[in-house]
Amino acid sequence: MSESDPAAATSADTAAISEWIDRLAALQRDVSDAERIDLIRALEHLKAAAAAAQARTTADLHTSVRAAHQAAGIPARRQGRGVAAQIAMARQESPYRGSRHLGLARTLIDDMPHTLAALERGTISEWQATLLVRETVCLSREHRRLIDTRLCTDPSLLDGWGDRRLVAEILKEAYRLDPIAVTKRRSQAESERRVTSRPAPHTMSHITALLPVARGVAVYAALCKAADTAIAAGDGRTRGQLMADTLVERVTGQAFASAVPVEVQLLMTDGALLGADDEPAHLVGHGPIPADMARRLAVAAAEGETAWLRRLYATPDTGRLVAMESTRQRFPAGLARFIEVRDQYCRTPWCSALIRHIDHARPHHEDGATSEANGNGLCVQCNHARQAPGWQARPVPGPRHTVQVTTPTGHTHRTTAPAPPGHPPAARRRPRGKRAGRPRGGSQSVSG
Repeated sequence: MSESDPAAATSADTAAISEWIDRLAALQRDVSDAERIDLIRALEHLKAAAAAAQARTTADLHTSVRAAHQAAGIPARRQGRGVAAQIAMARQESPYRGSRHLGLARTLIDDMPHTLAALERGTISEWQATLLVRETVCLSREHRRLIDTRLCTDPSLLDGWGDRRLVAEILKEAYRLDPIAVTKRRSQAESERRVTSRPAPHTMSHITALLPVARGVAVYAALCKAADTAIAAGDGRTRGQLMADTLVERVTGQAFASAVPVEVQLLMTDGALLGADDEPAHLVGHGPIPADMARRLAVAAAEGETAWLRRLYATPDTGRLVAMESTRQRFPAGLARFIEVRDQYCRTPWCSALIRHIDHARPHHEDGATSEANGNGLCVQCNHARQAPGWQARPVPGPRHTVQVTTPTGHTHRTTAPAPPGHPPAARRRPRGKRAGRPRGGSQSVSG
């Protein structure tokens, strides 16, 4: 191998890393507890060093892609688009995390060399390096480098520090260096107040409000007071239940939390809907839910005269959704709704964000058809990333709707639509002896 051959060197490095992965899987387990602790610590150092190496490689990739985009005449504001998405796929994480990894890498390489060195030594973890970057983002490059030097030059300084102490020390230094910048950042944070929703385990949901501290404390205090008053009056619910129910009632204006009318979309088999089986349903925007809960939601909506059904037709042997009946004019773009129900989440591998865009796999300007086969549901970030040069997506023939995504580096990833209720995932499917392509009313889309 020639030292002047970077490709050969990289291949050798990749092979060496693969060999180390194999060695880690075969670590000796018949050792003393003291040796186990030493091994755990050594592995933690290895994780930190690997994170530092990833940061360097990530920053190099971004620099290379931006240079290529600049040479191609792409406007400056669009140079580097799609890099975070490639990083996310390589790390098997969501595009949002890919963006965070890219931002961390660029800041460590450009502005915080001592933090990067501490990460390489295993003095700090990748998360602590992230905190150092995050809490200094409002500062100038000069001030960020000063904090990097003060906190991370001496390897023993951060020894034993927890995350809270680290953040507190960073904020102290930042305020000493530039109190105006810190104050402005707090004002900007108030402008970023928002409410978000995400699924929680066991068919629950996290509703999170990011509020200025005074308002957040006031909201919490009001819910506590309402719960304490109800308990004093003999209400049998727990304090937590009362606070949660009060929040729902006050936000929606309903008299009772359980009576709130809300539109939900369920994907379930006809057998589950009618009680003939207990196949789990899929709640759009959340995920799988038990059949009995899906039936309760459907019955409650029907009793309130707010439920309707759409039949979804699937091939019996593969479970591929092939059509959807549309009976209500309130929902235009029936094909887009069908694709949203079929895909359930953003179709980019490892993303799973909510679908915001229904777009072509093969672009329309490349004669891509506006069809079920060529359509896929994407989140905003992933759809924008695919507009960068070098990205390609193509539908792949098969029993389930599959799209192959090719990144600018030539790496390919396949994404297959989730199996509808009543059908196992494609990898576990066994032939059922029925002719493919014959539609049946095997699933119901219930809204209410």
